[in-house]
Amino acid sequence: MTWEHIHLSGLTNALEIALLALAFYYLMLFFRGTRGAQVLLGFVVLLVALGMVTQVLRLDVLSWVLERFSVYLVVAVIIIFQPEIRRALAELGKQHMFIGTTASRTLVDHVVEAVTLLAGRKIGALVAIEREIGLRAVQETGTAVDAVVTPELLASLFFPYTPLHDGGVIVRQGRLVAAGCLFPLSQREGLATELGTRHRAAIGLTEETDALVVVVSEETGTISVAYKGRLTRGLDEEKLRKLLSAVLLRPRSARNRWWGAAAHLDLTSADHVPVEAMLEKEMNENG
Repeated sequence: MTWEHIHLSGLTNALEIALLALAFYYLMLFFRGTRGAQVLLGFVVLLVALGMVTQVLRLDVLSWVLERFSVYLVVAVIIIFQPEIRRALAELGKQHMFIGTTASRTLVDHVVEAVTLLAGRKIGALVAIEREIGLRAVQETGTAVDAVVTPELLASLFFPYTPLHDGGVIVRQGRLVAAGCLFPLSQREGLATELGTRHRAAIGLTEETDALVVVVSEETGTISVAYKGRLTRGLDEEKLRKLLSAVLLRPRSARNRWWGAAAHLDLTSADHVPVEAMLEKEMNENG
């Protein structure tokens, strides 16, 4: 074997090791801090413990079963993390559409004004603001509107006994595209028993998409915001404006795409996503 072959083989091995190390690094980074991370950790610890026991006690049959079972570990991981992986892949692969800062600020003002009016009169409301994962499937369950968002229009849609009041509205790029929509209800266990259908619908939609949903309780007039499967309640006009602005007015770029996907897997590093950290603080203070 010549020196050139040895040198080439060494470079190839080094490249393979570097690529594998990079892949494992990003894999660990991607799954760190997710809702299913503890499940995965417990599963891995169990497999390692069983493997050590079978080697020490020479349990050949059990060792053979574990070796065959390890082939299906990837499938098990996909099943455990299916909701998070789906949202993360959608974040990575979607086409980014931008709304101008001025238009977004106007939208925030109009939504806050309408929601504050409805809350003062204890009129229930459910407003979903589409971001970058489309809501067309949910939009098709309602009635097409296609109108510029104004406080008067939003408020009038939810007044009692109007044809479209019993459902949610969808806002896309500053326009109200549908009303009377049926949002998917959250099936999560452990939600507060006092949460009604509107709140469960808001949580359910934000579990599946990156939409931001504003809810007004018709029993108490309480204003809530659902985002990424979490609900923060008891907001006043100022805090509502702050939360909406934190999400809708922040700049987006291709550079943030990886961290946007990581956010859908519940990575909450303040170093990488400072706005999310601020939003998290607001939700913890009010939720």
